Amino acid sequence: MSLKGTRTTADYIEWNTMLTLIRRLYKDGDYTMSLFIGCGCFFGLRVSDLRRLTWKMLLESDRFVLNEQKTNKRRVVKVNADFRSHIEKCMSALGVDDMDKPCFMSRKNMVYSTQRINVKLKEIKSKYHLKVDNFSCHSLRKAFGRRVFEQSGENAQLALVKLSELFNHSSVTITKIYLGLREKELLETYDLLDF
Repeated sequence: MSLKGTRTTADYIEWNTMLTLIRRLYKDGDYTMSLFIGCGCFFGLRVSDLRRLTWKMLLESDRFVLNEQKTNKRRVVKVNADFRSHIEKCMSALGVDDMDKPCFMSRKNMVYSTQRINVKLKEIKSKYHLKVDNFSCHSLRKAFGRRVFEQSGENAQLALVKLSELFNHSSVTITKIYLGLREKELLETYDLLDF
């Protein structure tokens, strides 16, 4: 939560940095946060929807369906085959035997709150010396969007249309602002001037 009158934004985490972080967290035994960060970046879901994920949703099929909590819109999410193996490794490492159990459980056997996850992400940022200014749950969703956009190459406009639909934004312009692309484009205007 921010102070009244202040503006807060989440910054995205670079894709390769995120992949390295997931592997380091797993190696260091923090299987839950390894999985949480992976799910956030590979699925592009809001934290409210990530918190509702169960092992069955992630592993029963190559896709799962949910109604987004914020928008109540239906969303189909495909589970990346490579990431699926990481999910299976985390489940095994955590000793999970109930597929209906939520994925992100605390030691108190409760689903982590958004606030607690954000605290853990700040601790991870410090411990692993991440070079991202405002690192929070929303950083993961933005990392997903940036990766899709950056990987699109010549199909950048099509990628923005797809992301706008996935994120349930009202327009591509909103998606560009969300991903920080609009500001970058506007600032590039100043580079067009000669002196």
